Amino acid sequence: MATNIYVGNLPFNTTNEDLENLFAQYGDVSRAQVISDRETGRSRGFGFVEMEDDNAAQAAIEATDGSDFGGRDLKVNVARPRT
Repeated sequence: MATNIYVGNLPFNTTNEDLENLFAQYGDVSRAQVISDRETGRSRGFGFVEMEDDNAAQAAIEATDGSDFGGRDLKVNVARPRT
């Protein structure tokens, strides 16, 4: 089963491709999406990455949580399901 990863505190100029490239270092990324505001189209400063391999996902979370990306310290963890 794929692991969905929450990535917070992203720089506002981060693209889906930037996010995918960051996590691709740790394994295959099946999806990477920066969430944008519906009205303005501007990034909301967070996104989600989906990785098929649970071990690679855990390694990516441990390596990137708290790391500097574009001058901001990332907040990375397993995404909680929507309620």
